Amino acid sequence: MLFELIAAVVAGVAIAGVAMSLRWASRGRLPKWIVPAAAGLGMLSYALWSEYSWLSRITRAMPEGVVVAWHNEDRAFWRPWSYYRPVANRLSAVDTRTAQRHPDQPGQVMVDLILAARWQPSARVRVIYDCNSNRRADLIGSDISVAEDGAIVGAQWLQLEPDDAALRIACQTD
Repeated sequence: MLFELIAAVVAGVAIAGVAMSLRWASRGRLPKWIVPAAAGLGMLSYALWSEYSWLSRITRAMPEGVVVAWHNEDRAFWRPWSYYRPVANRLSAVDTRTAQRHPDQPGQVMVDLILAARWQPSARVRVIYDCNSNRRADLIGSDISVAEDGAIVGAQWLQLEPDDAALRIACQTD
């Protein structure tokens, strides 16, 4: 967040410099207010670009095999432009590179689910999807274990919709 603030200030100073140059080139014919207005416009433009490009930038930075399953779009009154086009600020992605299946439980797959939010560190959560029953269990806590036959013991299963994107992505892995 600090780097984005610095980048916004730099963008404002750069655009103000262009406005000052234009004012100098016009020999003062342009009004003085154009310099701070250009600085504000530059900072606002950078902030808008940064907000709307966050999802595509983080998606491009993900390695091959990490598939975005869901992203949240947000509207806020302090960002009136978000009512025209919502801003993506969170996502979840399935890391298909970590997919593991137990030979005795072919309908279940264990993968890492990546949770990312703007201005926050990403988190990895190990989860098991039951592809046959459309459910998910988060492998968080010390009371969860895997039995000899691959059954998950002590997990809290969450029922999912059959069209859940993360479920479909995880279950399509080989």
